[in-house]
Amino acid sequence: MRSILLLASVLLPPAMALAAPQCALPSPPAKAVAVVSAAPVDRRMAPPAMPPTAAAAPVSPLVTITSAEASKVPALDHIAQSGAHLIDLGVAHGLHTVFARHGDQFMLLEVTPDGQAVVAGLPSDMSVAQILAVAGAHVTKLGTVHGLRALFVRNGSRFQVLYATPDGKRVIPGVMWDATGKNVTREQVAPIAGTVPTVVVGKHVGAPPARQVTKSPLALVKDTSFGTYGSPSAPRLWMFIDPQCSFSIRAMQQLQPYVASGKVRLAVIPLSVLDYEDQGVSTPHALAMLSKPSDQMVGAWSRGDLNGPPDAAAGTRLRTNMAAAEAIQLRGTPTFVWRKADGSAGRADGLPPDLNAMIASIGR
Repeated sequence: MRSILLLASVLLPPAMALAAPQCALPSPPAKAVAVVSAAPVDRRMAPPAMPPTAAAAPVSPLVTITSAEASKVPALDHIAQSGAHLIDLGVAHGLHTVFARHGDQFMLLEVTPDGQAVVAGLPSDMSVAQILAVAGAHVTKLGTVHGLRALFVRNGSRFQVLYATPDGKRVIPGVMWDATGKNVTREQVAPIAGTVPTVVVGKHVGAPPARQVTKSPLALVKDTSFGTYGSPSAPRLWMFIDPQCSFSIRAMQQLQPYVASGKVRLAVIPLSVLDYEDQGVSTPHALAMLSKPSDQMVGAWSRGDLNGPPDAAAGTRLRTNMAAAEAIQLRGTPTFVWRKADGSAGRADGLPPDLNAMIASIGR
C-alpha cells in the first residue's frame, strides 16, 4: 500500500503541491532555498540534426534559478520560498517555462506574462482556433487574467480549464496560482454551476436547505459514511479526504506506522472538493469509495480501484459527508477530528506538523 500511495502522491494533480499543506488552500511562505544561477535558454532554438555516423553531443546541464533571480518574479519567488528547486526551461509561445521540484514531487509551470501567477500544466499541441473549431459549443470564455485567456471546456459531466499562450498557438490544460498561493482557476469557475461543490455534489446529489449547526464536530463525523483502517481496539482518528488530493495521500502514508503499531484507527471520510482542477475525477472516485463496504474502502482507494458505476446509495452518502464538511467549515483536505482525553473535540486542518503530539492527544 505504501508504494502505491507514494506513486499516486507524485502523479495526482495537487493543489499547488509544491507549497500547500492541504488541498484547496493557499500555502504559507517558508524560507527561501538558493539554487545555482545560469542564463535562460530559449526552447525554440533547436540544435541541428546530427549525421547518423556522428557522435552524440553531450547533454547540456540543467539551467537552475537562484533565489535572487526568482525574487524578481513574484510567482516564482513564492514557490522558491516554499523550498522548491527551480529549473529554467526557456521561453516558447510567449511564456517562460519552469520546472519546480520539492522533495519527491515535481511540477511543470508556465509563468504568466506579468510574472504574478503560474499555470501548472503541460502545453498541448492544439491552438485556440482548433479548440474553438472542434468544441465551440462546449466552450465558455472566462476572460483574461494575468495576461492569459481562459477557456472552460465541458465534456459531459467533466470539464477542463485551458489557458491560451499569448500567441494563441497552444493551450495549457491546468490550474493557475497567483503569487500569494491563491487558486485563481477555482475563482474563475466558481460562478459556473456544478464546478466547485459545497454541499451539492454533481448530478447525484440534491442540495439540502441551509441549516444552523447544532451538533459538535464529533457528533457530525459519526453520522458520516466512512472507511475504517486499523485495529478496532485502537483510538479513532477521523480524516476527511478527497481521493485525488495528494496531501490526503501523504497523510495516509505518514499515519500508516501509527496504524500498524495499534496507536490509532483511521475513519476515512471521502469528499469531493477538487473537481474544478482534476477534470471532474474527484466526484466519481468519492462515489466509488462510498460504494465499498466500510472495511474495504481504504484498500480500494490505496489500490486505485475506484472505477465502475457507483451503487444507488453512494450519492446520498456523499451528500451526507459534504454536509458534515460544510457544517464544520472545512477549508480543505485532509482535515482531522478526534476526541481528546477530556472529551472535547480536537481538530487539525492539513498535515499536522507534529503527528506524535496529535496521536498522543487522542482519548479513548
